Amino acid sequence: MRLTGGDVLARMIHAHGVRHAFGMGGFQLLPYYEGVRRLGLPHILVNDERTAAFAADASARITGIPAVVDATLGPGATNLVTGLAESINAGVPLIALTGDAHRAFAHRNMTQETRQVEILRPVAKELIRVENVERIPEFIRRAFLVATSGRAGPVVVDVPEDVAHGEAEFSEVDLASVVQHTAPAIRCRPDASQVERAARMLSAAERPVILAGGGVHLSGAQAALQRLAQGRQIPVAHTISGKGAIACTDPLSLGIFGRYDRIANEVIAASDCLLVVGCKLGEIATKRYTVPPPTTPLIHLDIEPLEIGRWRRADVALWGDARSGLEDCDACMTMGRDRGDYLRDLAARHAQWRQGAAARYSSRESPINIARVMGELNRAMPDDGVLVTDGGFASHWAGLLFDTRRAGRFLIAGRGMASIGYGLPASMGAQLASPGRRVVGVTGDGGFNMVAGDLETARRAGANFVLVILNNAASGYIKALQHAVYGPGSYQSSDLSELDYAAVARAYGCHGIRVREPDGLAAALREGLANVDGPTVIDVAVTRDPAAMLPGIDSRTLQVRPGDRPA
Repeated sequence: MRLTGGDVLARMIHAHGVRHAFGMGGFQLLPYYEGVRRLGLPHILVNDERTAAFAADASARITGIPAVVDATLGPGATNLVTGLAESINAGVPLIALTGDAHRAFAHRNMTQETRQVEILRPVAKELIRVENVERIPEFIRRAFLVATSGRAGPVVVDVPEDVAHGEAEFSEVDLASVVQHTAPAIRCRPDASQVERAARMLSAAERPVILAGGGVHLSGAQAALQRLAQGRQIPVAHTISGKGAIACTDPLSLGIFGRYDRIANEVIAASDCLLVVGCKLGEIATKRYTVPPPTTPLIHLDIEPLEIGRWRRADVALWGDARSGLEDCDACMTMGRDRGDYLRDLAARHAQWRQGAAARYSSRESPINIARVMGELNRAMPDDGVLVTDGGFASHWAGLLFDTRRAGRFLIAGRGMASIGYGLPASMGAQLASPGRRVVGVTGDGGFNMVAGDLETARRAGANFVLVILNNAASGYIKALQHAVYGPGSYQSSDLSELDYAAVARAYGCHGIRVREPDGLAAALREGLANVDGPTVIDVAVTRDPAAMLPGIDSRTLQVRPGDRPA
């Protein structure tokens, strides 16, 4: 077969089982688009390349299969940066195809030409520059292997115009896939001697705690974690990305830990052994590096060795796949101590927290308290439903108050970069990746404003998700921080216009519902979830009080005077 470089790109993408591709074409990649058309691959035109990357990111989180995003040279490629940074920080496998200048004319100020390879390299796990049409199959196979092995991440394949339009001879064997399609493609086990040390520490501990991060989901380690936790009577706390490592309704779940928590931080502070699994222990999870205490014995299991001991010394370092490492630890552990009293104490603490939180979940405040929104979502979401949250305060509210009823990735939060604007495109990507399930996105009005144009994309793509807009007529997190740090009334460039986003949705040809009173939330969610003909936007008028826009006190606003003891 004599094929163009673009034909070969499309055929190799198809061979690797890609379910969805998102992008915006340009002349450089026209042969790829023609190849996509001929093969009938599911490709979705977006209105902004950043949203393409966000949609691909969420699709990959649902399926484990790298989604594909493409962009033309110059502004198309540079628009990918934020989305790729989200994926590399969150360990999500993506393939990004970027068109580049014709090599015969490069460095002569070609239209839109920029130093995009240098710009994209820091936000890619690997950047592959294709210089020969004949090597495209080799490079695409490598891109998928790199994206899905070890700690997953995005791989950029940069394709000059003359390579995409050029031709070469290929056989069917040349175009076959030879790698596993789903992350993790390759699993490795931690060192056996270190596993034995970890097992002895956990067996001997009186008050052990497992700290679960998003790596549990990336590894598919939920069942292994549940067996270890239940079999050895060890409670589990999670990060925002790690929610669902075990079901939030499981008696062993401590809920979220870090900046906002239920009871987890105090339990961690009293623990005598911590097992950290698939968690980077970054600023949010550690409440700005104050959780856990520096003296608590700590075991760190991670696929990325550079994350072990980055800021908190690990007594035992387990370098390996989360699922394999948990299975090995479980196999090595003795019966250990009876932790019945420990677990009964934790159950009492959690019951006390739920009793105190009940009023927030059922609040009748108007404008609506965001905790009431989370309470209604807990009641309305089906067991297999997926909640997607924007990178801002929506993710913190959901991390604290939303409950998953099964182990698994039922919360997708844009926490790799905490980028505002993730909610809408990620909801689209998640819904397209799981058409038989219901997806609900939660974003702020500021986040929606950034990406509103891709509501048209979602309608055209047939993505029938529900998007809840927490409309506070403000850049909520910033206004709340200004209120906390500088006092009431000290707001600068944090207010937005009062808009009817239900009307905006209807103007895009989508279903729009506006909710002003808390008693209207349940009916609106039922109506949205029942609509399978396209996207539904539920515009919820939430509190305008900056003191109530966050689920708790942000540790960054803490005012510490000499002699004070920070909380």
